Amino acid sequence: LTELSFYYMNLVTVARLQRNPTVKTEIAQKEKFNGGVPVGFFTYPISQAADITAFDANIVPVGDDQLPMLEQAAEIVHKFNSIYGDTLVMPHAVVPKTKSAARLPGIDGNAKMSKSLNNGIYLKDSADEIAAKVKSMYTDPKHLRVEDPGNTTENPVFIYLSVFAKPEHFSAFLPEYKNYEELAAHYERGGLGDVKVKKFLNAVMQETLRPIRERREALARDKASVMEILRRGTSDARSVAADTIARVKRAMKLNYFD
Repeated sequence: LTELSFYYMNLVTVARLQRNPTVKTEIAQKEKFNGGVPVGFFTYPISQAADITAFDANIVPVGDDQLPMLEQAAEIVHKFNSIYGDTLVMPHAVVPKTKSAARLPGIDGNAKMSKSLNNGIYLKDSADEIAAKVKSMYTDPKHLRVEDPGNTTENPVFIYLSVFAKPEHFSAFLPEYKNYEELAAHYERGGLGDVKVKKFLNAVMQETLRPIRERREALARDKASVMEILRRGTSDARSVAADTIARVKRAMKLNYFD
């Protein structure tokens, strides 16, 4: 991957990296840089392009915040193939159909959920941790009383419900509503409190994440099997990446002894 990144660096300008919105956002959040951004961080989109192309990925699932990274990878592939011939596989993004699912906001109301901002609900979270996080979630600051009309479009609680709440969740935990639309309409016209909505979201998240957490815990207890899976995966990945690098070097005429 390091070798591919090095080759790709000659295909991308500094100005293009500076225009990458994901890079700009991340730099703004990294106060420790104090105006001095490491080259390795600045060129991260190039190394990510190497990650994608090394394994001939043609379909890449991403949130919309990562689309600029994939677009840059596609630009690198297009430029490389234009110069050296059809060598690299063009990656295409697969983004969740709904805008909410494409980028979940942080539980604090921040534009995105991020590990670095510690404002997310994680797959490893215990039931108590999930409950505490849902209880603390940012809501509509103008919805002070139950009878007040509420905003659902910029409300993380309702955004999460729009993504995760299914019909069976309503029938099991909140049967007075048939679906998300009914719940949201009630909140918007007033008469529905945040506490009740958060209790429902907690039930939904617990039901959704419980089997994932239990599976993760089971794997954590069987580290030998996990390591074997990783070994096999690493071996397969190295084989594919080696083939890609061989194609790239052949296209660039860097195989001096062939």
